[in-house]
Amino acid sequence: MRAVLTWRDKAEQCIYDLAFKPDGTQLILAAGNRLLVYDTSDGTLLQPLKGHKDTVYCVAYAKDGKRFASGSADKSIIIWTSKLEGILKYTHNDSIQCVSYNPVTHQLASCSSSDFGLWSPEQKSVSKHKSNSKITCCSWTNDGQYLALGMSNGIISIRNKNGEEKVKIERPGGSLSPIWSICWNPSSRWENIWMSRENEDAEDVIVNRYFQEIPSILKSTVYSSQGSEAEEEEQEEEDDSPRDGNSEEHNDILAVADWGQKLSFYQLSGKQIGKDRPLNFDPCCISYFTKGEYILVGGSDKQVSLFTKDGVRLGTVGEQNSWVWTCRVKPDSNYVVVGCQDGTISFYQLIFSTVHGLYKDRYAYRDSMTDVIVQHLITEQKVRIKCRELVKKIAIYKNRLAIQLPEKILIYELYSDDSADMHYRVKEKIVKKFECNLLVVCADHIILCQEKRLQCLSFSGVREREWQMESLIRYIKVIGGPAGREGLLVGLKNGQILKIFVDNLFAIVLLKQATAVRCLDMSASRNKLAVVDENDTCLVYDIHTKELLFQEPNANSVAWNTQCEDMLCFSGGGYLNIKASTFPVHQQKLQGFVVGYNGSKIFCLHVFSMSAVEVPQSAPMYQYLDRKMFKEAYQIACLGVTDTDWRELAMEALEGLEFETAKKAFTRVQDLRYLELISTIEERKKRGESNNDLFLADVFSYQGKFHEAAKLYKRSGHENLALNMYTDLCMFEYAKDFLGSGDPKETKMLITKQADWARNINEPKAAVEMYISAGEHAKAIEISGSHGWVDMLIDIARKLDKAEREPLLMCARYFKKLDSPGYAAETYLKIGDLKSLVQLYVDTKRWDEAFALGEKHPEFKDDIYVPYAQWLAENDRFEEAQKAFHKAGRQGEAVRVLEQLTHNAVVESRFNDAAYYYWMLSMQCLDMAQDPAQKDVMLDKFHHFQHLAELYHGYQTIHRYTEEPFSFDLPETLFNISKFLLHSLTKATPLGISKVNTLFTLAKQSKALGAYKLARHAYDKLRGLQIPARIQKSIELGTLTIRSKPFHDSEELVPLCYRCSTNNPLLNNLGNVCINCRQPFIFSASSYEVLHLVEFYLEEGITDEEAVALIDLEAPRHKREGKWQETSSNNSQTLRLDETMDSIGEDDPFTAKLSFEQGGSEFVPVVVSRSVLRSMSRRDVLIKRWPPPLQWQYFRSLLPDASITMCPSCFQVPSPQLAPPAPPFSVSPLGSCGDGGDHELSGDCPSHCPAGSCSAHP
Repeated sequence: MRAVLTWRDKAEQCIYDLAFKPDGTQLILAAGNRLLVYDTSDGTLLQPLKGHKDTVYCVAYAKDGKRFASGSADKSIIIWTSKLEGILKYTHNDSIQCVSYNPVTHQLASCSSSDFGLWSPEQKSVSKHKSNSKITCCSWTNDGQYLALGMSNGIISIRNKNGEEKVKIERPGGSLSPIWSICWNPSSRWENIWMSRENEDAEDVIVNRYFQEIPSILKSTVYSSQGSEAEEEEQEEEDDSPRDGNSEEHNDILAVADWGQKLSFYQLSGKQIGKDRPLNFDPCCISYFTKGEYILVGGSDKQVSLFTKDGVRLGTVGEQNSWVWTCRVKPDSNYVVVGCQDGTISFYQLIFSTVHGLYKDRYAYRDSMTDVIVQHLITEQKVRIKCRELVKKIAIYKNRLAIQLPEKILIYELYSDDSADMHYRVKEKIVKKFECNLLVVCADHIILCQEKRLQCLSFSGVREREWQMESLIRYIKVIGGPAGREGLLVGLKNGQILKIFVDNLFAIVLLKQATAVRCLDMSASRNKLAVVDENDTCLVYDIHTKELLFQEPNANSVAWNTQCEDMLCFSGGGYLNIKASTFPVHQQKLQGFVVGYNGSKIFCLHVFSMSAVEVPQSAPMYQYLDRKMFKEAYQIACLGVTDTDWRELAMEALEGLEFETAKKAFTRVQDLRYLELISTIEERKKRGESNNDLFLADVFSYQGKFHEAAKLYKRSGHENLALNMYTDLCMFEYAKDFLGSGDPKETKMLITKQADWARNINEPKAAVEMYISAGEHAKAIEISGSHGWVDMLIDIARKLDKAEREPLLMCARYFKKLDSPGYAAETYLKIGDLKSLVQLYVDTKRWDEAFALGEKHPEFKDDIYVPYAQWLAENDRFEEAQKAFHKAGRQGEAVRVLEQLTHNAVVESRFNDAAYYYWMLSMQCLDMAQDPAQKDVMLDKFHHFQHLAELYHGYQTIHRYTEEPFSFDLPETLFNISKFLLHSLTKATPLGISKVNTLFTLAKQSKALGAYKLARHAYDKLRGLQIPARIQKSIELGTLTIRSKPFHDSEELVPLCYRCSTNNPLLNNLGNVCINCRQPFIFSASSYEVLHLVEFYLEEGITDEEAVALIDLEAPRHKREGKWQETSSNNSQTLRLDETMDSIGEDDPFTAKLSFEQGGSEFVPVVVSRSVLRSMSRRDVLIKRWPPPLQWQYFRSLLPDASITMCPSCFQVPSPQLAPPAPPFSVSPLGSCGDGGDHELSGDCPSHCPAGSCSAHP
């Protein structure tokens, strides 16, 4: 720090106080009984102000600059305007000692020996307050809330704006140490809070980025500014670097100077900060810099001393000839004015020199005069070291940091070898005072530069070596080396440049030039030396030959690139200059000094701020490219260029056929297309290709230089490649020009590619025409079909020859897809593809055409009828579907369809449908039984399905009775059906049939009809079954009430066997057969009563046709004649009918065969002969004409007067009816009941009869 006198003046009287106008343009001095107004720029006295009658002791300016106040021994206060006019005057009872304006409200505090007053422009009167001691000084806090008063009895009183005392500070010296000057630190509360937060953020940055990898920089350098030429001195500016300490330390800090020769600091609360600082003189004034970073103290020592805000003395501002009564700092500047006892007024400028050091990417500099901040230039991390003494010199090298203080040198080291580590600790202390111009630190030594002498000291302070130079040392830096043997580069004022090793007494002279050295640097390989001399010229030498390689003007500092031997940069005249090899210099604007150059980063010192500037190396790279020096250009690019520069390098190297460099450059910009091209060329070169024209043509084609590429292709004899290039790019006109009148094949290929292009650009019709002209029918068909152009497709199909099968098939497929089956059929017929034609008819459901084609070509029968049957089944036309399956020979599929339908009907409780489906299944099995291999199995299934059809047909009525709320069936019908089911369900119960419902129905109807024994049996059976809740109560009630009935059944309900005339019990253990003759009962399909039918069998040798013929003969039978005879007696008259028979015999031959007692356990069927057949009437015989392999079944009615009919399809017999004699008939299974034949049906036909084949259907 240096103080430079700007101007000086002298008044006739003592200068007791002074004040600056807030904008710094004017200075008001209290001199005698006058006020002197000076211009601060040149010290001109502008005007003396007269108003007081006695000595003026104090003066103060309001912060808004509108007015100032003065106080005098005449006990008066005068308020002056900024135009130097007095506007107001008021008085106290004693002489005025001090005045101070509130910085916020502009309230004026005026203090006398016995009281103090508070005045503001808004109020007319002055508020005065008594004091028990003489007030010597006063000062407002920054926020204007409190006023501090210093008194002669050693007490400090802190008052609020109303004058009330809030804090009282009693100094230990009391009246022996009167308070002579006080001042609040002007740094604002919010500014310091912000600075504290900034500091916390900075610490967080250091912690969070502590382990990040920091790029290593190879250059070894220590930059010192302490030489006479290297020292850079600038006016101090605001330092925004983070500071340590809490915010309370900076807020409302009161500096107190007393005549006990102490400097102290207090908080607003009255708590003292730290200890008293001894001054060794009586202080008369104390003043802060505008931002509060420094303090000025003047007094009896006849000088002004500069202190830090913490009270550390930094130096002297200016020595005077008498006591210093007042000193102030010009607002927002480094100018200081001093007023003395003898009337001298001195105006100084304080110049703070930059103290710093640099090594690689670590920069250490002084901050606030007593702190050292180490900054990592790459990561921007910072660490602060608080020394609490004036920092005089700084040196940094690798993991070492040296700080020179007034009485010692501190050596710091890093905690670890990590390049990102920013934590330092004290390694050694050399407690000794040194005077030096420059300071350098090495691994184990420090180097002191003292004018012409260099001293090497160990860290313990022992001097090990000393070198005496011929001239003043202007520059010194460490250039690296092993620990304890580092090399130093030294530049002297006489132009000599030396290299010194710290372990060697002898200096090595590298070269000698005529001008003084200002700055030095050595290249990374130690082969070249760059020097900046006192004429601002940069000179570059070859160290070995001492030859001057080149020189450049306008340089003030120079640095070699640590990663490139041939690159250096130098600064000067506001420009940064970059020079590569011997190429011209590239310039760009830059303020400051270049102190380092690493890759693309240049470290620049501007004032005392060090920054890393990213500088693209584009200019030197292009200089190398212009000379086709691709490898050197690549090395420069690696230091840092833009992506555009990388791409330009890659293209230039590729055109120069420097594939290795081009590959690296394209890899950098991640251009996979060109990398693939280079890889392809390298593979071709490995295979022996060496035609550079062909390689360059490929490069030109990739770059879009198509005509140049075509010329090279033609020159190298590869015209086809040029043609392919043009066609791939859809440059068909250029391709035609290039081709001329060439090969027709190539012309066709060109048309095809043009059609491809037209297709890709969505011009399909043009593409179709081009494809047809080129003979590419498949592509033309594909486009036409995809766009639905049926007319164009049929034109193509009709023009094609039938031998061109594939294109025609494509046409047919598109016709099908576009719903034009007629055109598709025409196409299939053209190529004779009948199988596809059949499939077309099937897919489009054009069955008539399919059947017609099947008639002509029986080999396609399966292909037609199987899909037809499936279609019928899907449309619920199952009977037709079965016929179709039969025609197709797919019996198994027919059965599976019906089985699934039957199962669904049972699950859904549609028992009538189930009966119908089972009947159809049985007939299906009967049809399949014609195959001898399946006969036995299919016949078993036939009988099983017939039985199930009868069961489900009967159970439908039971289900309707038990599940529906209303039933229209007769009790006798329900009784017969439930009894029939009970006797039929002796083994397993089919799915869906409920035994509970059957027994429940039987029990209720038996009880209603008088079959009490059977009802009781049914109720007993129900007790062993799981009963649904809905009929539980009904069954329990029936079980109780049936016990009140007699234990027998009504004889009217007992069934009669019409063969042996045996009455059978209602509960038959044998089932539905006679217990005597074992003859199976024939039941009505509607009421389920036992019919008067007896099945008979033909004698061996009688065929069905003969039997029918014998029955049809119908031999005449004599009728019985009856005559009435009347007889009388005494008491009565009797009328008797006498029957007589004709002479042909009494008995019917068939009846005679039945008249016997059997009683055995085996059933003996009735077998008739031809004579018996001849005796039968057609009216009495029913025939079930089953298709083969089943035999016909014959039944004889034993009650000819009761008419019995039978359905010709299902052969079921409804209930008999007594009717007038009708002509006998026999039914044919192929006939129809309602076709107007010679027979009639009465009653209902069962539900499983095929619809439409029985007139008994509703």
